[in-house]
Amino acid sequence: MTGQEGFRFTDDPLADPVFGTPGDAPADGPAAVCHDVVKTYRTATESVTALDGVTLSIPRAQVTVVVGPSGSGKSSLLRLLACIDRPDSGEVQVAGQRVDSLGARARRKLRQRQVSYLFQRPGENLLPYLDAVAQVRLAADLRGAHVGDDDVHGLLDRLGLGARADHRPAQLSGGEQQRLAVACGVVGDPALVVADEPTAELDTAAAERVLLAMEELAESGVGFVISSHDPRVMAIADGFVRLDHGRVVA
Repeated sequence: MTGQEGFRFTDDPLADPVFGTPGDAPADGPAAVCHDVVKTYRTATESVTALDGVTLSIPRAQVTVVVGPSGSGKSSLLRLLACIDRPDSGEVQVAGQRVDSLGARARRKLRQRQVSYLFQRPGENLLPYLDAVAQVRLAADLRGAHVGDDDVHGLLDRLGLGARADHRPAQLSGGEQQRLAVACGVVGDPALVVADEPTAELDTAAAERVLLAMEELAESGVGFVISSHDPRVMAIADGFVRLDHGRVVA
């Protein structure tokens, strides 16, 4: 990531031989790639194909918006990109690392280092007993990143939260909470930020500030992939993934 030299992985104590250290991820490659991905869910009475032969690439330094009708497979795709689930077949890569062949523990470690997931409700992304600075520091620590106080405060300033550095979530508006969640999401230089309807709970002014923050941080090198029906989200998109019945459509 250019322009954020303070947010770098160094001397990661959680290095794993399966996929190396976070710094091993190719910075010039895509944030995530899917190739011929199939994901099926089974119930007691039927089998439902959520994703059917999905092939796509999520670039770094861009905002990619996933659109499609209800039941088209958007949530399933986000869960795969966030390293929460594995496909039934096909290949998924995040930050240059294969996800489909990793077990739950290795996926969790890769997700911890290289992926951030933003929930729709701002408060669900934060711990209620930590102030803004502590939230960002904890996110960096969990990612194995070493960031200084100046870096943390600089990131909060960039997101318009400098005056809220010592505030806990209950003292912040919904938009401020979501911007704080974005700060936690990008600290430590992850490859990918996955967001599920991040503006659904926000009013217009708050949504616009959150989206401006995402747009500016994407320009610094983070890849954002956002599932949304919000025209305001679509307005900042660099690209779209359109799903219908589990397939990517033009």
